[in-house]
Amino acid sequence: MSAWLAILGINEDGVEGLGAIARQRLASARLVVGGARHLALAAPLITGETLAWPRPMDAAYPAILARRGEPVVVLASGDPYHYGVGAALAALLPGEDILCLPQPSAVSLACARLGWPLAEVAVLSACGRPLAALRPLLQPGARIVLLSADQHTPAAAAALLCRHGFGGSRLHLLEALGGPRARHRVLAAEAPLPDDIDPLNLLAIEVASGPRAAVMPLASGLADGFFAHDGQFSRQEARALALAALAPRRGEVLWDIGCGAGSVAIEWALRHPANRAFGIEARADRAARAAANAEALGAVQARISVGHAPAALADLPPPDAVFIGGGGHDPAVLAASWAALAPGGRLVAHAVTVETEAVLLAARAPLGATLTRIAVQRLEPVGGLHGWRPAMPLTQFLAVKPYD
Repeated sequence: MSAWLAILGINEDGVEGLGAIARQRLASARLVVGGARHLALAAPLITGETLAWPRPMDAAYPAILARRGEPVVVLASGDPYHYGVGAALAALLPGEDILCLPQPSAVSLACARLGWPLAEVAVLSACGRPLAALRPLLQPGARIVLLSADQHTPAAAAALLCRHGFGGSRLHLLEALGGPRARHRVLAAEAPLPDDIDPLNLLAIEVASGPRAAVMPLASGLADGFFAHDGQFSRQEARALALAALAPRRGEVLWDIGCGAGSVAIEWALRHPANRAFGIEARADRAARAAANAEALGAVQARISVGHAPAALADLPPPDAVFIGGGGHDPAVLAASWAALAPGGRLVAHAVTVETEAVLLAARAPLGATLTRIAVQRLEPVGGLHGWRPAMPLTQFLAVKPYD
């Protein structure tokens, strides 16, 4: 069977911007599916039935699949595989069923308009996704293209920039790109935004950091001041060593047991957008604080829940790494964590009490773990002078699950 489903990119120039094959597929389709705006743009060539996307969109998938073998067209903005419906449909059908004919994406149109090298731009979508993910991208000199959900997104993004000290950043408000209504306006993030923003817009950001900008370092071990806490959390030095031992890789899952302020889970999630972290915290107030920290730092793939390990671990996705910062005095927590790990998975635990150390010492030989004693001293005032004040010594347990 030849490709019966054509996924066509269409931009604001409508059918005039389509190639000959796309025009032919559109004109011969028995069913055309798309947003109301897309259907209006394609109307001059549509001869078959039309179906506007319902909410949620996936409610229309059965109707599309039911027409298998008939000529069907799905319309999408620009490139259907760039934050578009293409990937969702490709997951439902074999590749030979689909013909995709993309147009330039909104990001490509924006970069062409601004003269920005596309390969050097960070891209983020606010369409059904949390805007907080913008936070870790705010690096001095960065160029970001933010795909807006609607006319309110630019104001929300500008507020986030100002809140973290990036109010001097330059914003390019690009509306209805690729068509006769296209408009380009430039303003500072701290300046008032116009009240006539088109819902079809994107924001291109040239990041500028002020003297008090809270720039997030790219290394593990964020300064403690980035986290709200009540004193019970992994501090900067210990956290950096924990992340080094956990060795995060793209797309991996972390369990952070006894997560406190959520700092290890958050930093794991920040290492790569595909990483996921699940923090378990017994106290509801600390769990709420950890979730707020994750939101504030843009760690959108960190999920914090209230519970007691090991029972709270039962419904979590299998981990690639486990960090035990609290509850390590219970051998059942260590055993459940080790059992859940796949071969090659890393188990890291920190101990400051002799009871937890005893559990880790007992597990060292059976699990083939290494133990490292870490001591940190900080310079602090002593009267009118200064001296070194030691923090509680920390024992780090690291075990890698063997493949056989």
